[in-house]
Amino acid sequence: MKPVILAVALLGIVFAPAAAEAKGCIKGAIVGGVAGHVAGHGKLGAAAGCIIGHHEANKRDVQRNDHRTAPPSRDNRI
Repeated sequence: MKPVILAVALLGIVFAPAAAEAKGCIKGAIVGGVAGHVAGHGKLGAAAGCIIGHHEANKRDVQRNDHRTAPPSRDNRI
């Protein structure tokens, strides 16, 4: 079983996109892994934490970009 897991991991690394972004994933995986470990499902918690952390990081980036691209309000009163 271990050789199969190792082969799949190596193939995943070889065929992974070169510019993969892990923004939010690492922090989420740590928190999710600890919470999952307490509940008895550490790997599942780490995977879910990575997904949620990445989603939250993207959401924050979109909010920041919305504030930056908003046109300045102009007051046309004389």
